[in-house]
Amino acid sequence: MVFVLERIHARHPELRAEDVAHAWEHAIVSAARSDARPFEYLAVGYDARGRLIEMVGRANENGDWVIWHAFTPPTPKARRELGLE
Repeated sequence: MVFVLERIHARHPELRAEDVAHAWEHAIVSAARSDARPFEYLAVGYDARGRLIEMVGRANENGDWVIWHAFTPPTPKARRELGLE
C-alpha cells in the first residue's frame, strides 16, 4: 500500500495524494538514494494525467510505502541521480 503525506498537497496544491500514489505505483525508474540517507528511495513516474512526478519515500515496518516528497516536473538533480539525463 502507498501512503502519501498530506504535506505534499499543502506545499504543492496541484498534486493530489491519488496522483502521487499512481505515479509511485507506475514508476518508470526508482533507486535507493545515493547519498547519506539510508532506506530512502527516489522514483520518477507518471500520474494518471500524464505528468512526470519526482517522489521520495521509504517502506515502513509493514512494508507499505510512505511518500513524503513529490514534485513536478522532476528536478535536474533527481534526473541525474536516476540516470535520466
